[in-house]
Amino acid sequence: MVERRYDKNKFEPWRDPAAKPYVSIDRVTKKFGDFVAVNNVSLKIYQGEIFCLLGGSGCGKSTLLRMLAGFEAPSGGSICLDGQDLADTPPYERPINMMFQSYALFPHMSVEKNIAFGLKQEKLPRGEIASRVEEILGIVRLTEFARRMPHQLSGGQRQRVALARALVKRPKLLLLDEPLGALDRKLREHTQFELINIQEQLGVTFIVVTHDQEEAMTLASRIGVMNRGEIVQIGTPTEIYEFPTSKFVADFIGSVNMFEGRLVEDLPDRVRIQSDELGGVIHVDHGISAAPGAVVWAAIRPEKIDIRRTPPGSMAENCVRGVVKEIAYMGDMSVYLVKIDSGKTVRVTLPNIERLSDDERIVWDETVYLTWHPGSPVVVTQ
Repeated sequence: MVERRYDKNKFEPWRDPAAKPYVSIDRVTKKFGDFVAVNNVSLKIYQGEIFCLLGGSGCGKSTLLRMLAGFEAPSGGSICLDGQDLADTPPYERPINMMFQSYALFPHMSVEKNIAFGLKQEKLPRGEIASRVEEILGIVRLTEFARRMPHQLSGGQRQRVALARALVKRPKLLLLDEPLGALDRKLREHTQFELINIQEQLGVTFIVVTHDQEEAMTLASRIGVMNRGEIVQIGTPTEIYEFPTSKFVADFIGSVNMFEGRLVEDLPDRVRIQSDELGGVIHVDHGISAAPGAVVWAAIRPEKIDIRRTPPGSMAENCVRGVVKEIAYMGDMSVYLVKIDSGKTVRVTLPNIERLSDDERIVWDETVYLTWHPGSPVVVTQ
């Protein structure tokens, strides 16, 4: 077992030009008749990563995972693991295990027999099977449930049995297809951190397919966002959220307010966008190197907008007036939908740091002013 502490915020071999990728996907395409499910995808994943493929239904992420597992053959391109081309390697000979959303446990076998099944198929010595099963039961914290049947377990426990069964064979790579999709929200949140801790202990490289943005942001060292068979952006969770490179990524990841406008000034230290959708000027504190007059979009996250009852000293830039049309109290935060003077609805979220009296709370149909820092908007051109 590898004893180490995996910090997804510091473990960044992808920033080292000399680092050797563990998984190399090179110009892979998969066609089903005339339909292109995966289109010329290239991707490098490094040993010890939890890499998430994130996208909506039909974007190609599960097809890419199935090609890694060997269940589908690429129509073009190559896939290598630890320097080995997998083209001629059948699924049962690949040092890869896959964990499915359904878990696919054998209902007539106990927990320990479910976990041991793959080792018995490999005809390992009985003593080694017993010690490896005992070790992995301890890691997933199921030792006391070893003799229980799957129907006697909770959803989270069954998920850990499926994970243990996949990991006990000590694969070089573990593929997880919507691994937490069958769990309720609270259990899913708890299990996300359990999954990270188990991966830290074992050091196995994980590739996770999910449509759940929150799950990807929590688990991943890096995320590959997929759309229509292509990877449209790769980055850390922070990079994907704070610096989207397209309207699609900005809109797909979390909530965002998008304002179309025309570029009226573009200097190294500032950009100004005249936006009819906003009804004013958006000031951004960095340049984007676009042609004067170009059509661009300013993406502003709801939590980066301040809402107030009184207008600021100057309303020339990064400020707009509106009327509160909807309020949702979410416990930890409140969501406001504000219809601004241009007619566009803007989403604002504020943390509920203090318990406010009824007189202090902003209410429905109240006139408010929205402002944001020049560093908050991200400008995209496509």
